[in-house]
Amino acid sequence: MKRFHVHVSVDDLSQNIRFYSAMFGVAPTVEKSDYAKWMLDDPRINFAISQRGGTAGVNHLGFQVESAEDLEALRAQVAGADIQARDEAGASCCYARSDKYWVQDPQGVAWETFHTLGDIPVFGEHAAPAKPASSGCCVPEAPVDFAPRPKPNACCG
Repeated sequence: MKRFHVHVSVDDLSQNIRFYSAMFGVAPTVEKSDYAKWMLDDPRINFAISQRGGTAGVNHLGFQVESAEDLEALRAQVAGADIQARDEAGASCCYARSDKYWVQDPQGVAWETFHTLGDIPVFGEHAAPAKPASSGCCVPEAPVDFAPRPKPNACCG
């Protein structure tokens, strides 16, 4: 089974913990000085927020899977569609160690697909080299290298 994952960068962690706890009706399952996470079953979502110097807003989206086999199946699915991906085995970030891969949608939104292997005591003790641990999250600066996208035409005058 998959769990949808959303990570939002926030300006004020405590204010956002209060807001999302009220919205979800439960306290976070993980709460640190710079990070909080709710593992909800209804809807089935891994919703995380962090205050780590990134621009406020959606940091990345993704899927958390329950097994290495599920991760391999989804990785094969994107490979079969010729979608470029960046693999990260044993990555340490967001207080967890995970096997994962990153893709980027045509708009530039980062998508993380991961299988959590265990907890770690530090937010990103061995964060991806493209992004220092003091930055927003563990999203690589450019999850994959895409050709430049054309600029959209202005709409509605």
